Amino acid sequence: MTTTAKPAMRPARPEFSSGPCAKRPGWKPENLSNAVLGRSHRSKLGKARLKEAIDRTRDVLGVPADYLIGIVPASDTGAVEMALWSMLGARPVQMLAFESFGKDWVTDVVKQLKIADTEVLDAPYGQLPDLSRVDPAKDLVFTWNGTTSGVRVPNAEFISDAREGVTICDATSAAFAQDLDFAKLDVVTFSWQKAMGGEGAHGVLILSPRAVARLESYTPAWPMPKLFRMTKGGKVSLDIFEGATINTPSMLCVEDYIDALKWATSIGGLGELQARANRNLGVLEAWVEKTPWVEFLPATKAIRSNTSVCLKVVDARVTGLSDDAQADFAKKLASLLEKEDAALDVGGYRDAPPGLRIWCGATVEHTDLDALTPWLNWAFETAVSDLAPAA
Repeated sequence: MTTTAKPAMRPARPEFSSGPCAKRPGWKPENLSNAVLGRSHRSKLGKARLKEAIDRTRDVLGVPADYLIGIVPASDTGAVEMALWSMLGARPVQMLAFESFGKDWVTDVVKQLKIADTEVLDAPYGQLPDLSRVDPAKDLVFTWNGTTSGVRVPNAEFISDAREGVTICDATSAAFAQDLDFAKLDVVTFSWQKAMGGEGAHGVLILSPRAVARLESYTPAWPMPKLFRMTKGGKVSLDIFEGATINTPSMLCVEDYIDALKWATSIGGLGELQARANRNLGVLEAWVEKTPWVEFLPATKAIRSNTSVCLKVVDARVTGLSDDAQADFAKKLASLLEKEDAALDVGGYRDAPPGLRIWCGATVEHTDLDALTPWLNWAFETAVSDLAPAA
């Protein structure tokens, strides 16, 4: 075991999980005293709180006035599934798959919905597919930011203004931290448990007028589960997007989200949220630059996430190990950090290459990342000292 000294300071808030993410700075339970508890979410007061969450979402994200915003069940996954099941099948589909959730959507479309005319543009972890191959005549499904790969699309220029298909964008770890080009996006989904540090189980679904037109002009061939139904009598159920949710939401979670949106507005809105995430990424970029044992999983800076930052160990003492041993080493790094209360929940995603994943969204303070980096070095030196010497 190494005798490397432990750093003198720990992060004040060691919560670097990629979801649910750190609460906003200054959060305390008393902030939720206005929650509508013990009342129906369909009461006048309950609907008003849900509508406030929707309106504040529009204001902070800059969602166009003619786009619909709804709160839906089952987190971002539920929101994406609603769009896939309700809209796809009308024309050929293209899918971008460069991390685990994008691959999950491929499974849904190809194996569950069985849409035969589906083209998958994929790429290994750390890279993007060839975006020049995106066909404006086809529907497009993609993740804006790969939560499990640390890779994001740099912009939406690969989407044609003259597209014929609809674009379905899983933006769960991009919303509130990256520029979403709504003019290019017909469906945008996210969960507030990501970038805004809210509680789990709720999704947000944003629909453009083109998405609404698809819903009202196309009926899928498959049965539609109740939770996915967004139309009635051939028209979109507008009340869903005004606070009348499909199922019962937690009003405590809704109040928590409202609190986060109020905080976002108080610090300067979307621009400051993005600046905070960029500043946080900058702390890790500066550290990686001077640290020989680690690199970003995505080598190209332009596609590097500023929220779900994925790191890989490149020291020869580790890369020379078997795949299983490398995975065990990465798990040990995360375990050492957690035992010291220096960083919680920073292990890489189970399907991703072995490494660490550190959330850098706006609710994380850059001073905590400054305090974290010495602990990352300590954990590495501690773990590598325990490796069996080469024969």
